[in-house]
Amino acid sequence: MADKSVLGEFEHHVLLAALRLGEDAYTTSVLTELEERTGREVSAAAVYIALRRLERTGLVRTRLQHGTELGERRQRRYVRVTASGVKMAREARRRFVRLWDGLTALATEA
Repeated sequence: MADKSVLGEFEHHVLLAALRLGEDAYTTSVLTELEERTGREVSAAAVYIALRRLERTGLVRTRLQHGTELGERRQRRYVRVTASGVKMAREARRRFVRLWDGLTALATEA
């Protein structure tokens, strides 16, 4: 496992989407969650690449499994955030909170 001490913005988004989705996290659901939460269009290739990077660094684990919907023939790549991934997400949150500390005028929407 490679050492990764800081997440890129998109990897961070993918990790948070997978955490939010829990057991229902697979590549397409992560993509949909990202689009809904960020209001931005996301490419499937970008999600696959980010998941591969996160898996290579030990922050997520993926597995191929048939979906639960009746008659579904394609396998889905399900994502599980590891303990290291949770730790990384918490640390990233702490960094953002420290950066926002003292910027209360910017924290509220006009």
